[in-house]
Amino acid sequence: QVQLVESGGGLVQPGGSLRPLCAASGSINRINVIGWFRQAPGKERELVETITSGGNTNYAESVKGRFTIARDNAKNTVYLQMNSLKPEDTAVYYCNAHILSLWWQDYWGQGTLVTVSS
Repeated sequence: QVQLVESGGGLVQPGGSLRPLCAASGSINRINVIGWFRQAPGKERELVETITSGGNTNYAESVKGRFTIARDNAKNTVYLQMNSLKPEDTAVYYCNAHILSLWWQDYWGQGTLVTVSS
């Protein structure tokens, strides 16, 4: 069984930084794309940033220049460095990964809450 566990969310003031991480565990043969989505209250879940096994990234324009994704393949972990946070970044951040266990499948974490407020 594969699990994704996020940590590192919290409350931060506008302009501050956070660095949540997502660790994948279980029967993992390979991870293709892994990354972050977010869902604000009353809104649909949206892409934040993802990274492929080859290091190619895909990100939302709203986080360009402020957020940076990185992955540690040896640890099956992905990080999201979030700088210059804004109140509109407030959301539950979910980890998502396309993983080969017995077969290829998408997995989601339980989410970590990021609140940007003074």
